[in-house]
Amino acid sequence: MGSTRRSFLKQSLALTAGASLCRGRAMAVEAGAVPVRRYNLSVSMDALESDPALLPTVKEAGVSAIWLACFFYGSWHHSLEKLQAWKARIERAGIAVHHITIPLGHPTFSETPPDYSAPMALQPWQQGQRPDGRRYHGVCLHPPGTEINVKAIQKIKATDPGIIFVDDDFRLAPSPADIGGCFCERHREAFLERHGYRPAQWEELLEAVRSRALTPVLRAWLEDACDELTACFRAQQQAAAPEVQMGNMVMFLGSEKAGIRLKDYAGVPLRVGELMFGDDSFAPVKGKTDELFSALFHRRFVTPELAYSESTAWPPDGLSAPNMAAKLAVSTLSDVRNTMFMSGLTPFPRTHWAVLGPAMREQAALHARVAGHVPRGPFKHFWGEDSRWVGDANPFSLFLAMGVPFEVANGSLNEGWTFLSDADARAVRDGRLNAPGTTFVFRPESRLSAAHGRVMPESLKELFAFKRELMPKLDGVPLVEEDTPTVCAWYPSAKAVLLWNLTEAQQRLTLRCGTGRRTALVSPLGTALIEDVG
Repeated sequence: MGSTRRSFLKQSLALTAGASLCRGRAMAVEAGAVPVRRYNLSVSMDALESDPALLPTVKEAGVSAIWLACFFYGSWHHSLEKLQAWKARIERAGIAVHHITIPLGHPTFSETPPDYSAPMALQPWQQGQRPDGRRYHGVCLHPPGTEINVKAIQKIKATDPGIIFVDDDFRLAPSPADIGGCFCERHREAFLERHGYRPAQWEELLEAVRSRALTPVLRAWLEDACDELTACFRAQQQAAAPEVQMGNMVMFLGSEKAGIRLKDYAGVPLRVGELMFGDDSFAPVKGKTDELFSALFHRRFVTPELAYSESTAWPPDGLSAPNMAAKLAVSTLSDVRNTMFMSGLTPFPRTHWAVLGPAMREQAALHARVAGHVPRGPFKHFWGEDSRWVGDANPFSLFLAMGVPFEVANGSLNEGWTFLSDADARAVRDGRLNAPGTTFVFRPESRLSAAHGRVMPESLKELFAFKRELMPKLDGVPLVEEDTPTVCAWYPSAKAVLLWNLTEAQQRLTLRCGTGRRTALVSPLGTALIEDVG
């Protein structure tokens, strides 16, 4: 991102981000009230030590909890004594302290070990193996990995750590698109023996992975991977530290194909998966809608109070302050009550906080207005079984930018228009997904015929034409009239609509509410709340 554009967005955001011009009044959280939205920062002790001004800076911006880490992938990067000293110092500053541990390690996609792994720590962690035989470090489980992590948790709990998050994406797949599990000889033999399979069924499994076919053999493989990962988490949570609350960080669209059986983590803090960690990935409209799509999906499995964002910048200066501020809208729209800022061992530029502080307060005020209210609308957000087990992590998400209200389909589909990934479209083709009450919308790449629903390229041009076609059928639904990329969240129980401008220019948007019209001037990448929507 060029410096001119950065400056423009920074100035615009500071002046008008999140303003609701429809009511013409500022929004603020009532003094003394417990905030609906809370802000957290994951930061290294080294970063705090090297920049004494960082702690007061983040407190002034609105950070109320800091997360520290000393145990990475089998090695102690900091002593517990240092952790305790920093914990006391941070608490004296009026900020809560929690803990992060990295039990498996971030995937490297190669045989090169993670850069934060000490050489003496690598021996217990065997390399994982992908279906094609390639090996990699991270995100695989072999003994005694769980046992070593359990011993670490038993030591960390003595520091009164508050919540402990297992971090760096607690998963068994190298990327969101991979079908996971470790395909090494040891896991192969255990799998065949456990299910009484013959060697020929191993070949069947490999073919199912290659073709992304949800066969009984592949389902059994992924259930085993989920059992393995869940057992590791529960060993840390229940056996090692039953008195400590453990939380799980999942990756973008993380689900069963990565060994993450989301229902197993009900009732624990959960970091919803995000992916757009730099300006290049966040800048496209689909980058923003993909990010929102993933957060909405994971919110099906965690309560708002236990939900945390994955507001990551990588590299640490890769996401500009205006874009990082804009991402706060993802949590507001998906009712994720806890924002977690992080950037690895190196903090993002301290100058970011001058932009983030006002945006954090603005989003907190907006969030207080819509918290607990469920967005409703004729467009259905759907991420089905096939997407979760064998999909390619490419949701049909651009419909969220059409300015038409949406809702998350967490049960039967019996009305409206449901936008399908290619994997879920294949389930329709094979007769495993059938919902006659809704109209399926799917990309041409899914190779479904018009008899199954509506073929629609995932492009703004096509989708806006589709919106104009539908507008006469949506008389009772508030929607944005302009063909401007905008998220439109309608909360009937709050009589409010929240708009998120997905463009990098100020937009005057018209909300059609029956026969009436409401207008809002929304800043670049900013949000606006329109209230008293009948």
